[in-house]
Amino acid sequence: MEKKLSKKVKNLDAVFNPSSIAVIGASREPNKIGHVIVKNFVDGGFAGKIYPVNPNAEQILGLSSYRNVLEIKEKVDSAIIAVPAPAVESVLEQCGKKGIKGVVLITGGFSEVGNCKGEKRLAQIANKYDMALIGPNCMGVITPGSRVDSVFLPIYKLGRPRVGGISFISQSGAIGGCIVDLASRAGIGMSKFVSYGNAAVVDECDLLQYLASDKGTEIIVVYLEGVKDGRKLLSTAKEITKQKPVVILKAGKSSSGAQAALSHTGSLAGSAEAYSAAFKQAKVIEANTLGQLFDFAKIFDQPLPKGKRIGIITNGGGMGVLATDSIEEKGLCLSKFSEKTRKMLRASLPSYANIRNPLDIIGDADSHRYEVALNALMKDEKVDIILLIILFQTAAIDSSVVNIAIRASDQGKKPIIAVCTGGEYTEMHKRILESYGVPTYQSPSAAVRAVSRFIAYSSHYSKFHKQAQVTSKK
Repeated sequence: MEKKLSKKVKNLDAVFNPSSIAVIGASREPNKIGHVIVKNFVDGGFAGKIYPVNPNAEQILGLSSYRNVLEIKEKVDSAIIAVPAPAVESVLEQCGKKGIKGVVLITGGFSEVGNCKGEKRLAQIANKYDMALIGPNCMGVITPGSRVDSVFLPIYKLGRPRVGGISFISQSGAIGGCIVDLASRAGIGMSKFVSYGNAAVVDECDLLQYLASDKGTEIIVVYLEGVKDGRKLLSTAKEITKQKPVVILKAGKSSSGAQAALSHTGSLAGSAEAYSAAFKQAKVIEANTLGQLFDFAKIFDQPLPKGKRIGIITNGGGMGVLATDSIEEKGLCLSKFSEKTRKMLRASLPSYANIRNPLDIIGDADSHRYEVALNALMKDEKVDIILLIILFQTAAIDSSVVNIAIRASDQGKKPIIAVCTGGEYTEMHKRILESYGVPTYQSPSAAVRAVSRFIAYSSHYSKFHKQAQVTSKK
């Protein structure tokens, strides 16, 4: 897709991976947005040049301040604008004259409050200079790998995620901020985060195209309230899902929600049924809640499964029964262990363990018993996916079971999906598993729901690439 990218989309690189940034509207007052943004770049360890712009300050956080961007002698790749709405046009014009190619416009007061003419003028300026403009009325962007952080919420209030393969696009800054904070706490990594607000210039389709060609992005996750060109979104997503999974949560499905979306980002929400049908056609994975958005996204840290046969390991029989019910409900299937696997398990597990699927290794199971079971199912060609249920409350289980699960997952041979239900002790171990790329779920039903989407996408991906191979041979 890289050859087909427009100049505007290519210039998004200046937003996500700049060597130098100007913060226009930088402030010496700690409670001001312009101060927080500069501080986040400084404290976050951004390696490039930082240029605060404020006509009434000589220095901000130890950095020399400039009256305007045109006074900066060096090249500036990107600008973050946080000035009052009436001043935005002239500031944006200066950015264009300076040769800045990427702009994040935090300021609101445009189409979301009925100021459509003002927003149109901003778009005209940005297009005249080929600037990739994010916003207005947005929260900003984060690229953990290059320490880019234009989000205007302090680091001590909003956690920042580690480097990972998920890129997150959010039309809403508030929802985006919650996702970033939750991802940080859970240990889930991100490649890029962007809150794009009113989409005066760069919209969700431009961002999808950019992330489709971004090597650091393995999964694209989108929170969407409305779009201006539904056909373009469908065709864009349809091409991307041949290469990378796309997970979308569509908000504004109710009539009241649609009105709220219009006043929030100035976008029309459209028919929920139409969106769902379009997503299905484009092979987009649709989430219905924020929880599902997380659940569906993080499973793609695992290798794609070769089939839909699931092997369950559990130290609690009831959890195995619940998982089995969910598997049947979703139209998936339990794997039938090979005779070789059965012999291996009989030789290593206690006589009272139930050697069938679900494999109940009993409530007195220790880490060694989990290791035996995992090794056996990893070798069994009749098992495509392993659902690993760990009840950390049992007396014999300790933190070593986490190491065993991570080692098995690191082999990259089969997806391992963990179910860990419980309180703070369990949550602590879940965060460790997540930080090493093992997706964890609070219940068997949540895990199986995510697995069903995982399998469906894997089937689509495999089918497309097999067809592509046949075509290339011809």
